[in-house]
Amino acid sequence: MERRNLLRAAVLGGSAAVFGGTLWRGAAYAAPAQPGPGPYGALGSPDANGIRLPSGFTSRVIARSGQTVSGTSYTWHNAPDGGACYADGSGWIYVSNSEINPSGGASAVKFSSSGSITGAYRILSSTRQNCAGGKTPWNTWLSCEEVSLGYVYETDPWGVNAAVQRAAMGRFKHEAAAADPVRQVIYLTEDETNGRFYRFVPTTWGNLSSGTLQVMVAGSGTSGSFSWANVPDPDGSPTATRSQVSGSKSFNGGEGCHYADNTVWFTTKGDNRVWQLNLTSNTYELAYDDSLVNGTAPLTGVDNITGSSSGDLFVAEDGGNMEICLITPDDVVASFLRIDGQSGSEITGPAFSPDGTRLYFSSQRGTSGSSSGGITYEVTGPFRA
Repeated sequence: MERRNLLRAAVLGGSAAVFGGTLWRGAAYAAPAQPGPGPYGALGSPDANGIRLPSGFTSRVIARSGQTVSGTSYTWHNAPDGGACYADGSGWIYVSNSEINPSGGASAVKFSSSGSITGAYRILSSTRQNCAGGKTPWNTWLSCEEVSLGYVYETDPWGVNAAVQRAAMGRFKHEAAAADPVRQVIYLTEDETNGRFYRFVPTTWGNLSSGTLQVMVAGSGTSGSFSWANVPDPDGSPTATRSQVSGSKSFNGGEGCHYADNTVWFTTKGDNRVWQLNLTSNTYELAYDDSLVNGTAPLTGVDNITGSSSGDLFVAEDGGNMEICLITPDDVVASFLRIDGQSGSEITGPAFSPDGTRLYFSSQRGTSGSSSGGITYEVTGPFRA
């Protein structure tokens, strides 16, 4: 479903303050109501894993950096970051990047239909600082290097086929990717203070070996119309891709990216915003802006983003108070979970199991604050359908 064309509610309860459509034009608006519980209710006390969850939800640890994954001989990677889930017969697979440089890469964990771990293995090696990425409709994982002149690597979640470098998708400080099967393009974010928002148009949908890299062209405001322009030199040398097209729109630190129902959302950490592109009308706007809610909304430090079947957006925090927050289709902003005692870390890689009943994510540096202290979790419960 498409979201409202403006962020209307800044807080958590059913009595959320309503901001009129003139808010974005600088008109006065009422102060937002006090934060309260969201659609899942208030967070409870920390569980045995230090996670505060709404009633009815439970957590378990799936893997820890530097330790073997339970029931396997595979040692989990350091600094777990972006991730995604894939159906695997009656079970599923969760893939996770490793944001370290050098080495980087990505790993996978396999689950049976009951949720038991049945295997773990490496799917990408010898790359650099693999941060986020994205799932393709043909069930591969795009793992993105968050380094200058970084590459996108297309990987096999089953670990059967060798990973392939996709140079045609551009060389820049890659962050996340989101596939749009309607327009047959891949959207890409760039983690620079003056980064751009891109799309890659493959020559043949389903084959990322060749195609055209384009950049979003728009005005400097927070809403309006946009278009796409070809990037003349996708390899980014000697001129960075973000500097090649006059009129391309600058974004302050592109992070997570998610596509659903003719809309693509992406986050920018430098200004703590969630942007929304309405692809049927070629217009863009803000879905969330921390500066407009007087600091009363829970979401700070926007980073990875994913969506559920209900249309809720789940946004992981890098900073803030280690929460995953949600933005509902009715524009209610709520805390869904919080990790206590890990203020030196960040939450990464949120992704739902194929049936939507389990949410996977990581604390990149865990309690130690070090890349070797990463912890990957699973939360199970009554997620909204």
